[in-house]
Amino acid sequence: MPEQPRLRFAYVAGVTPGKWIRRWEERMPHVPLQSFMCDDAAQLEVLRDGSADLSFVRLPVDRDGLHVIPLYEEQPGVVAPKGHEISVFEEVALEDLAEEYFLDVAEMGGPEMALQVVASGAGLVILPMPVARHFNVKDTVARRLTGAVGTEIGLAWPSDSTSEVIEEFIGIVRGRTAQSSRQPSARQEKPKKSPPADRRGGARAGAGKKPAVAQRYAPNPDKGRGKGSRKKGRR
Repeated sequence: MPEQPRLRFAYVAGVTPGKWIRRWEERMPHVPLQSFMCDDAAQLEVLRDGSADLSFVRLPVDRDGLHVIPLYEEQPGVVAPKGHEISVFEEVALEDLAEEYFLDVAEMGGPEMALQVVASGAGLVILPMPVARHFNVKDTVARRLTGAVGTEIGLAWPSDSTSEVIEEFIGIVRGRTAQSSRQPSARQEKPKKSPPADRRGGARAGAGKKPAVAQRYAPNPDKGRGKGSRKKGRR
């Protein structure tokens, strides 16, 4: 018995896959879709160990054995303790923070732990704004940061496991419509409609008869009379 198709994908913090999930459920309701969030450190591991078929990753990544397509860039941000002077601005330039102490997110054990340390007043961190909004740690303030290198989100999957189900999901993420010829679901041959049956139950009335031809000219009143039959008037 063939295995029921399904699709599993992972995503890092800051990615909001809700719109893609909704489109999948509208177009492919017969194929279950499972999703889960993973740490940046595990964004490729979930593909290597088979936990996920695709993964929304934060670039750059090691592309060996993978297909990777860039999707969009993330706005960089800076997070400081509540009450810090950056809270009075909508965005901050990196050069204006030269005197600040910045924490290393990796050394802190990831963004969530780093934000907890920031809340204690130990320093600031630079993170993608979607990540800062996702965790939204109490007693911290996040602002857009200019002059810093941004990050980019991409979609990755093993190069040896491309299937029609995976292609369908990639098309949805890239914004293709359901009618796009590049979508596997749209390429499937649709059954041809048979002509409607004749419900009259018999031959058409008058079938076999020659159609009447309209008489083009009026009949000649003199037709059929002998020669000289025309009446002569008096001279």
